[in-house]
Amino acid sequence: MDSSVYVHVEDVRGEGSERVLDRIAGYGVTGVTVAAASRRTRDVTPHGSSRVTVRGDGVHFAPPGDLFGGLRLVPPVQAGAEEEPLAALRRATAERGLRLHGWAAFLRSAPLGEACPDVTVRNCFGDAASAEDLCPSHPDVRLYAVALGRAVARQGVDGVVAEALHFAPYGQGCRHDRSAVPLGPMDAFLFGLCFCEFCLRRAADLGVDAGAARQECARIVDGVLGGDPPAQGEVTRAALTAYAGPEVVAYARARSETVTSLVSEVSAAVSAEGSRLVFLDGTGSVKGYADGLPSSGLAAHDSWQLGVDLVALGDLVPSLGVLAYARDAARVADDVAAYRRSTGKDRELRVVLRPGPPDTDSADRLAAKVRAVRAAGAGAVDFFAYGLLPYPILDRIPGALTG
Repeated sequence: MDSSVYVHVEDVRGEGSERVLDRIAGYGVTGVTVAAASRRTRDVTPHGSSRVTVRGDGVHFAPPGDLFGGLRLVPPVQAGAEEEPLAALRRATAERGLRLHGWAAFLRSAPLGEACPDVTVRNCFGDAASAEDLCPSHPDVRLYAVALGRAVARQGVDGVVAEALHFAPYGQGCRHDRSAVPLGPMDAFLFGLCFCEFCLRRAADLGVDAGAARQECARIVDGVLGGDPPAQGEVTRAALTAYAGPEVVAYARARSETVTSLVSEVSAAVSAEGSRLVFLDGTGSVKGYADGLPSSGLAAHDSWQLGVDLVALGDLVPSLGVLAYARDAARVADDVAAYRRSTGKDRELRVVLRPGPPDTDSADRLAAKVRAVRAAGAGAVDFFAYGLLPYPILDRIPGALTG
């Protein structure tokens, strides 16, 4: 079974590549997935050169001029990129017989959104909803995403793991977001829909009354912000139709064309550079990131909320990544099996597990989830993430792979 450990460049630099890669090779995995283009975070790093690591937005390589020259959006460059850490990792992993995958956060960049606010998502009131959420409908964002895919592939990686190559859910922006108004799941979903001019135009081209959808979203959300009781229950198409009407549901479904066409363009660009795209669906993180207790709806059934059409993507991308952020091995198996049914048997399915809290409290639980992943039809399992976990938790990986 193919496998890898997710790592950040800062963690490799801090501990030393020889030490990190020797330890990872000892886990029995077949590869390393490195953050080639990352987003801003502040991480507790228990065995790092510092116990708190502040990571910035941007790429760990020089953006190629032939790809980004003339583009409005160019990724920020991380400190130390001139040392070519990805090239060094490529050589070091090859020496150990490990594959190297390049992991990139495509449409999350606060510096780009702050510099060019018109490329970010706009809610039903016309507000810029989040500085870091770039809209996949915007032409400049689409050009940027294709160039970024090519640039990461050009680092000589075996695969480009595409995080955030879809719409963002409401409430996943700045970690200091504040709201004193409780929103139900459906209210939050409506508040998170993008109604920028390009999203409106693409929906209208598909025959959707985009203006009516926007007005209805604004009416409902404005009512809740004004004191109306929030809607309860999970977001399903049927529930949303009853709550907001068919035009809103049609508008939400139209977003899948935006995402599917963009993923197709990025996948073709990555293939042209001699690599392959691994599309990472973020739905599992939305549902289970905080506590490993996702709501009852399976991630594959809810991915449409991010504009992800799994059936269409199954025909377009060679590999799909699944974030199985759940405590229960049976739930992991159900999620993976649902993805397998949606994508078909011919596409690689990679499942990302967290070996420690909040999902995994023991080596036995991790081993049970790896067995569940295999039984449900996945071909690869990846572990997130080296720099965030104490060594004793990372030491669960070898037994889980062989158990």
